[in-house]
Amino acid sequence: MGDLALEFSLTQEQYGSLNEYRLGRIRRCMRERNVDLCVLNNPVSLRYAIDYDEYQLFQAHIPTVYLLVPIEGPLRMYGAARRDYLNVEEYQRPHFISVFDAGLDLDAAAKTFLSAIADFRRQLGLSGKVAFERFSPFVTQRAMSAGWSIVDAEAIVEQARTIKSAEELLCIRHSIAVAQEGIAAMHAAMKPGMTENQLLSILHQVNIAHGGIWIDGRMLASGARTNPWLQEATHKRIERNELVGFDTDLIGPYGYLADISRTWLCGEQANTQQCAAYRHAYDEVRYNMSLLEPGISFQELVEKAFKRDEKYIPNRYVCSFHGAGLCDEYPKIYYKGDWPVDSYDGLIEENMVICVESFSGAVGEKEGVKIENQVLVTATGYELLSDYSYEETLLMASH
Repeated sequence: MGDLALEFSLTQEQYGSLNEYRLGRIRRCMRERNVDLCVLNNPVSLRYAIDYDEYQLFQAHIPTVYLLVPIEGPLRMYGAARRDYLNVEEYQRPHFISVFDAGLDLDAAAKTFLSAIADFRRQLGLSGKVAFERFSPFVTQRAMSAGWSIVDAEAIVEQARTIKSAEELLCIRHSIAVAQEGIAAMHAAMKPGMTENQLLSILHQVNIAHGGIWIDGRMLASGARTNPWLQEATHKRIERNELVGFDTDLIGPYGYLADISRTWLCGEQANTQQCAAYRHAYDEVRYNMSLLEPGISFQELVEKAFKRDEKYIPNRYVCSFHGAGLCDEYPKIYYKGDWPVDSYDGLIEENMVICVESFSGAVGEKEGVKIENQVLVTATGYELLSDYSYEETLLMASH
């Protein structure tokens, strides 16, 4: 953990550019949707808008603070402890809109909450659409009763976050470097007899030591718990020659995601089933990465994607591609035939960051393999951002 490459910080100029770019992206998407005010309380949206970094996990389930983002001019922040956020000119105590803070009568709380927003709108002469994030339904009900035109702010902020600036990419590269330092420490420490929780705790420690924030999921499993996937770490002890798979889901320094999966053999003797599953996952990720380029549509990716072996289809992962930035982001690209009502189209664009996924584990077989890489879409194709090595014992034996 003493690697100088991990001693990274943005310069003051870079930090200013990061924040100006992100706020500018939100306002550009507001204009496209004819919205003149966004009311944000999602901690990820707050981080994107003003680099808000206080009690983010608490804010995720008890929304104590919120931010007013007008189409132009200074921002108003409610409830922040700090008073030095860029582009925020005015700070006020919040009008609470959660049961924890405001009690059980959220209808009354919504009335007080909206009165302050109405005052802000009058001050700035705003009369257009207002975009809210996930507040109590009483907020939107009362706002619509008052004649406000209401839209969902989530689509605005998600669209804004899709295209990364040069400064964002520096942050993402740093989070990946921290994650891969943690992965290397896990790899070195892994041994039969240690628990899944003990192994995963190393990744958390490395992340926090380097200024990281949290980990979205506890995705590490061994042996039979690797198949099907999405079983979180437990006190189970890892046995010799079992597979150990993980997904970092790591929110690192500056709040950016490193989303990397690898599967290892805890031992020296791989069996045929382990090697076959590993080769399938490896081939799928490598093939699907090669498809990425600006201008290809989501549905074209679905049609061209790696053709999975029939036995690995039932336990497949929930998607083959998804966006990444401050967390898992739009788009989420499903496998062909999955979730037909929910599937949607769009275009891959330059400077999107995309994660390419595979889980390969057959029904009735003991173990499965999870592999995931994070890539940057470039003008001519893609650049691999996560370059941690593969498991050579499994890969070479699969030939």
